[in-house]
Amino acid sequence: MTIEIDWVAFLQVFAAAFTAAIVVVGFYAVALRLLVRAGKVPVVVPAEFTDAITIVSEKDIRRANKAAAKSARKNPLTDGQRRIALVGAYACFGICGLAVLGGLLLILFNH
Repeated sequence: MTIEIDWVAFLQVFAAAFTAAIVVVGFYAVALRLLVRAGKVPVVVPAEFTDAITIVSEKDIRRANKAAAKSARKNPLTDGQRRIALVGAYACFGICGLAVLGGLLLILFNH
């Protein structure tokens, strides 16, 4: 019994997965950067689980919220530039979502 591997197909799948990963991660990073430039700094409060050690204290959360508010006040962009950055951020998030949705559709309907 011999097993043959179609190396060309393997390389095609590898290239597609690598390209998709770069697109999703790249556009997500650009979207976060534009979101911060628009003055909408995403501060995520860590989830607290029962019977778990809390890594981030309340003081650290308050400090992060204060730093986010200070960053939003110090933004040198005009209102129009902030609006453009916000639209660009949402567009980049949309491209990420479309890339993920396209991958799921390929998996579901292309067998």
